[in-house]
Amino acid sequence: MARYYHSNMKSVYNLHATLIKNAQHDNPLSLRTFILRCANSSSPPDTARYAAAVLLRFPIPGDPFPYNAVIRHVALHAPSLALALFSHMHRTNVPFDHFTFPLILKSSKLNPHCIHTLVLKLGFHSNIYVQNALINSYGTSGSLHASLKLFDEMPRRDLISWSSLISCFAKRGLPDEALTLFQQMQLKESDILPDGVVMLSVISAVSSLGALELGIWVHAFISRIGVNLTVSLGSALIDMYSRCGDIDRSVKVFDEMPHRNVVTWTALINGLAVHGRGREALEAFYDMVESGLKPDRIAFMGVLVACSHGGLVEEGRRVFSSMWSEYGIEPALEHYGCMVDLLGRAGMVLEAFDFVEGMRVRPNSVIWRTLLGACVNHNLLVLAEKAKERIKELDPHHDGDYVLLSNAYGGVGNWVKKEGVRNSMRESKIVKEPGLSLVHIDQVAHEFVSGDNSHPQWEEITRFLGSVIDTVKLGGYTPSTKNVLHDIQEEEKEHSLGYHSEKLAVAFVLLYHRDRKTIRVIKNLRICYDCHSFMKHVSGFFDRDIVIRDRSRFHHFRKGSCSCRDFW
Repeated sequence: MARYYHSNMKSVYNLHATLIKNAQHDNPLSLRTFILRCANSSSPPDTARYAAAVLLRFPIPGDPFPYNAVIRHVALHAPSLALALFSHMHRTNVPFDHFTFPLILKSSKLNPHCIHTLVLKLGFHSNIYVQNALINSYGTSGSLHASLKLFDEMPRRDLISWSSLISCFAKRGLPDEALTLFQQMQLKESDILPDGVVMLSVISAVSSLGALELGIWVHAFISRIGVNLTVSLGSALIDMYSRCGDIDRSVKVFDEMPHRNVVTWTALINGLAVHGRGREALEAFYDMVESGLKPDRIAFMGVLVACSHGGLVEEGRRVFSSMWSEYGIEPALEHYGCMVDLLGRAGMVLEAFDFVEGMRVRPNSVIWRTLLGACVNHNLLVLAEKAKERIKELDPHHDGDYVLLSNAYGGVGNWVKKEGVRNSMRESKIVKEPGLSLVHIDQVAHEFVSGDNSHPQWEEITRFLGSVIDTVKLGGYTPSTKNVLHDIQEEEKEHSLGYHSEKLAVAFVLLYHRDRKTIRVIKNLRICYDCHSFMKHVSGFFDRDIVIRDRSRFHHFRKGSCSCRDFW
């Protein structure tokens, strides 16, 4: 590659030297040919940079084409240079055309408001190519209101108009809005058929929501309209099914794909990892390597997470060691974090501390927070306090650290220190994030918040939940009250646990949707020990499969057991 690069640059220098030698360096026709050769699609970035430097020194009046060619090449990797060329065109009266604006708007350093003003001034505001580029640029920069306003004002829209706006909403974390737009596109534009680009944004939105029923419909829709299942689309579907809680469908999509790349394999590995199928994830990793593909940093993250969730300590060590020794990849903080999590979950907390002390990069608050969690899980309070002090230096306002330490003190009955943690939270004005759970029924999201009685069926749900708790108690369920934040009587603690959001969500489905064999819940926080025990008993007594996606992984409860094997 280096030899090709130097050879290419040498030929560019020689060609330019020939132009200068023959006094053709400022001849517009000769210069144009030279610039276009430097800026063709197969040229390395530095040849386009060289072409830009030549254009800035020797303008080609009246011809935007060579400028557009160079801007196209440098807009992403050298945005300042693209902007310089754009400004140079304006100063030297080189006319813009409807290609110039879309190309320059791809540059990350530009304010779309400024370009929009120029678009209006020069009369390009009604050009659909320019409008689409502005929609995308506004959305990418976070000005979704401006994107939507421009979109609404368009007299005519094409596939790219819809695709740009849907993508902007999906990428900015507004999946419901993205899917509503997709629905409007089908209703209002019957002659516009979605393509793979639009469907990637739709799949991304469904993944964010974790709505399996909708995901199945989207997959069927892709097949029905005949969109080619490209590697990127197939990889997105694998990830979507995984994040919606159906890893078996992910595996099925993977098996049916004729072509796969590292992203495809990584999507499968990540999915298997978070669904508690660590051994399968590890096998997939080695199958990928055997197929001739080289794992990247993200693939290593996936397999290390799999080892961590599966308690595969020795396998994790080997994978981590191979990053540098076999592939020359320097581990990042995230990879170190996985190793700390792996050791901590396995109860090797002292070794995890030694590992952190010996890291080649400075540990951040996430690393120390992982250690804190391990200390609390294994009741090592002295080490927990040490980890908390390190976190306090780096990120003192994270509510989860206080809750973890408070739980640790409560677990051993040290109410004085527990109260001290609570006082620190109040003094620092830190509020515990409330638990929130979602269930999707017939494409409608039902939301439950711990301790919140605003749900319209609150009384019926809580009354039914109480009867469910009494029933599973007869089957051996005992509420685990050690992590309740307050020093109160045992009966009050049990009452507090009963209002956890995932219990409310499961009770809602059991009460109003009795025909559902699988209950799927999405939770914003890590599931607590008590709810985990409760779900196992409910799955056995009521003969239901319960799938809960919490902050870090999936739990599949079936016939009284969980896929995590109580190791999470």
